Amino acid sequence: MSDPSVWLFVTFLILLGLGVPVSIAVGVSGAVFLWYFQLGIQILSANVYGNIAKFQLLAIPFFILAGLILDRVGISHRLVRLANLLIGPTTGGLALVAVVVCVFFAGISGSGPADTAALGAVLIPAMVARGYDKGFTSALIATGGSIAIIIPPSIAFILYGAITATSIPALFAAGILPGLVVGLALMIPAYLISRARGYAGERWGTATEIWEAFRDSIWGLLAPLVILGGIYGGIFTPTEAAVVAVFYGLFVGGLVYRTLTWRMLYDTLRDAALSSAVVMIIVAFAGLFGWAGSTLGAMDKAARLLISLSQSPWISILWVNLLLFSAGMLLDAVSIYYIFLPIFLPVMAHFHWDPIWFGVVMTVNLAIGQVTPPMAVNLYVAANLAKITLEEISRAVIPFVLAMLGALLLIIYLPFLSLWIPKLFGLY
Repeated sequence: MSDPSVWLFVTFLILLGLGVPVSIAVGVSGAVFLWYFQLGIQILSANVYGNIAKFQLLAIPFFILAGLILDRVGISHRLVRLANLLIGPTTGGLALVAVVVCVFFAGISGSGPADTAALGAVLIPAMVARGYDKGFTSALIATGGSIAIIIPPSIAFILYGAITATSIPALFAAGILPGLVVGLALMIPAYLISRARGYAGERWGTATEIWEAFRDSIWGLLAPLVILGGIYGGIFTPTEAAVVAVFYGLFVGGLVYRTLTWRMLYDTLRDAALSSAVVMIIVAFAGLFGWAGSTLGAMDKAARLLISLSQSPWISILWVNLLLFSAGMLLDAVSIYYIFLPIFLPVMAHFHWDPIWFGVVMTVNLAIGQVTPPMAVNLYVAANLAKITLEEISRAVIPFVLAMLGALLLIIYLPFLSLWIPKLFGLY
């Protein structure tokens, strides 16, 4: 226990055990390391500033703001109505509608908790009113909301790209098919449970109703096309796309739907600022912890340990995912990126793993972490909306977690799911 790198992790675990928030625990652990080696406050300030002073990270607050604006001006309600008219009449129709809308809305915000809150506020009351169980409903919305960090524009991919110097447009493209695979996987337990419990569908929409709903939701349907089309068309970078998304939301809310008020805009800016501040604080402090661990050699030791477990890349990737799955139960996704990527980079180089494919695999695993207790940020959001206990939603989420794990295995062992679209667009 004389190894300073061991004490770095021990300090972190002790703070977690005492109930200290993760962001504070990683920051304090890194700061204690600086104090112990008398490196000075200048190193601390420079490191914290360097972690957040990256152009790519500017996209995070703007995508958060864009997602909030597009939700609050009424996009989510309109998308739910259109999807319900199209597929609602099938068995468990509203459950399938929930997954479809979660997948589509993921192409707007890029944040799992934000999507869970936005769509849960609409879908949970509607599904419960039609006889769906609260636990089932809230668990479904929580897992569907986690797709937001897989399908672009994904805040998770922005962080991964910034840390690993991987092309963010390529990562965005790589997340499309895996996100759809996860969505389809969630539909399987949603349909089977709905059929077993007798959750009937709604009536079929008439051609007139479907056309009116489509016309009313067209601006929401165009949002991902504007964002991604501009990126892949070479018109703007992902960071610039985030700014465009904000102005698109303001245009739709202020001039098209005319639902955006000055009070709503103020509340939205305030909430976006708070959400962005939480993310950037974690980025700053988790980056400090990662730098401290790398400086002490802890990350290299951990990487060598992982490599020594097996010389088979396919078995090693399972070890890596087991580690990520366990970490996802205890830590938030941002902290995991900054703490574990310095460990995984040498492992990736040793086994010649594609960084784009690995980024997708890691992000899908962390999406599962958003719904696996005790951390499970999406479960907390959904349980609060449904007014149920964490224990109740934790039981209901098990079949959906199993479905996501099945999708993860497909994404791991079928790399073309992640690499086909980047190659198609010449990004790979």
